Amino acid sequence: MYLKKVEGPRTVTTASGHVMSLADLPPVNTRRWVASRKAAVVRGVLYGLITQAEALDRYGLSDDEFREWLQAVSQHGTDALKATNVQKYRQP
Repeated sequence: MYLKKVEGPRTVTTASGHVMSLADLPPVNTRRWVASRKAAVVRGVLYGLITQAEALDRYGLSDDEFREWLQAVSQHGTDALKATNVQKYRQP
């Protein structure tokens, strides 16, 4: 069995003790962004599984969009990433 050479860590351990790998990230061709997929990308970047630049390139995200996700998670948790809760957590 051969392992593919991967830049960076193969797995990371989150603060909750969950081990996260590249397989836990959404597929590259993701078009429907639900809160759990957004949160997985944010966790992957925060814990060093992938860099922010890799995430932006991999998923075709803008820097502003990713920053909004990051800010929403840091201030209100993953519920703030739900499209139905945008107005509830939006700053006036």
